[in-house]
Amino acid sequence: MAEGRNDLLSRLATGIVRRLQEAGFAAYWVGGCVRDLLLGRPATDYDIVTSALPEEVERLFNRTIPVGRKFGVVVVLEQAHQFQVATFRAEADYRDGRHPEQVTFGDAMADARRRDFTINGLFFDPVQQELHDWVRGKADIEGKIIRTIGAPAERFAEDHLRLLRAVRFAAQLGFQIEPETMAAVRSQAANIRGISPERIRDELIKLFSPPHAGRGLDLLRESGLLEHILPEIAATINCEQSPDYHPEGSVFEHLKLMLGNLPLKADPYLAWAVLLHDVAKPVTAGHDPATGSIHFYGHERVGAEMAAQILERLRFPRKQNDDIVQAVRYHMQFKDVREMRKSTLRRLLLRPTFPLELELHRLDCLGSHGQLDIYDFLVAEAKELDKRPDILPPLITGNDLQAMGMKPGPALGALLREIREKQLQDELKTPGQAKRWAQAELKKQLPT
Repeated sequence: MAEGRNDLLSRLATGIVRRLQEAGFAAYWVGGCVRDLLLGRPATDYDIVTSALPEEVERLFNRTIPVGRKFGVVVVLEQAHQFQVATFRAEADYRDGRHPEQVTFGDAMADARRRDFTINGLFFDPVQQELHDWVRGKADIEGKIIRTIGAPAERFAEDHLRLLRAVRFAAQLGFQIEPETMAAVRSQAANIRGISPERIRDELIKLFSPPHAGRGLDLLRESGLLEHILPEIAATINCEQSPDYHPEGSVFEHLKLMLGNLPLKADPYLAWAVLLHDVAKPVTAGHDPATGSIHFYGHERVGAEMAAQILERLRFPRKQNDDIVQAVRYHMQFKDVREMRKSTLRRLLLRPTFPLELELHRLDCLGSHGQLDIYDFLVAEAKELDKRPDILPPLITGNDLQAMGMKPGPALGALLREIREKQLQDELKTPGQAKRWAQAELKKQLPT
């Protein structure tokens, strides 16, 4: 039986610690892998700390990458896997809310005390099977508490991203943020604006992962971070909706319910389609004085523009940006699918983003009225389309039309679109039929 990835990583990480110890150095696993070990969760990576200096680590291991010599960090490569090996250090004088001005190599206890949260400050010796806890991290893991090591205000001032990491860990692990730590997050929340968009984006992607995405959004609001990171989403908190369609209440409550229903193996960008699909409701809200109902005319169009700006601000890759914006722009189309012409419906089903849009629609329903009749209809139509491989590729190409004597240009494009329309309407079913119809149309255009 093949060795599981986690078992392999654990074995390799143990081997690195053993080699360091045999050379006379202290060495331990540290951080998330130790926390996950105590929680009975599989570790995805293993960080190692040691008394060995970077040059001593490099002498012991054949394949290394000096990723952060200034900070005592070397990456050791074992069987194509990377392990970060860091020298025990202490840090001081954080002037920019991220980087320490002073780094001194020290001992294991000092290294533990420089870390962010108690649950991440545990050291474990996998060779001797010994846990070292100088920060009371084990008690906080057992109590399900997120607490800074030392004074919260000082820890957050050192690295402002820790404000967001506190929220992410609480959501991800199902823990509570200790009151003094939460008070410090709230008081320093505005400092998160000084962190690079890429670092914020990466934390948010983890925060909005199932099954804790809904609680993640709630904690962002409670911590005061939401208004500084995603003010457009903060605006949905008091944006009420008509109870006929949205018995759940405000747009914010709607988003929380949708995030809470994310499938465990969801596309990581589905959460962002959820977050942004109604982002324009606060700015498009209107009231009908005759009925008292609330409407949001054009919110999908305005929302697509806002979504593009937010995703660009957070430095999302272009492809993901475009796909999420497409899902936002067209999410209101789904209510009309039963009345669509066959060709229009098939074009919708053939969109590259249809799977993302369909899942967004399902969550939209589950987060409001709960009716999935349109979703079921579309699933059935998509299955039928899969049985018709002749419909999927176009019956005829621009090269075919040029071979018939047609010149490139707008007229050629218009004819191709007309042929595709007839194909999707089942009026043309084979390439031969399409070519004969095109030849007939070309004859009509010849002068008589």
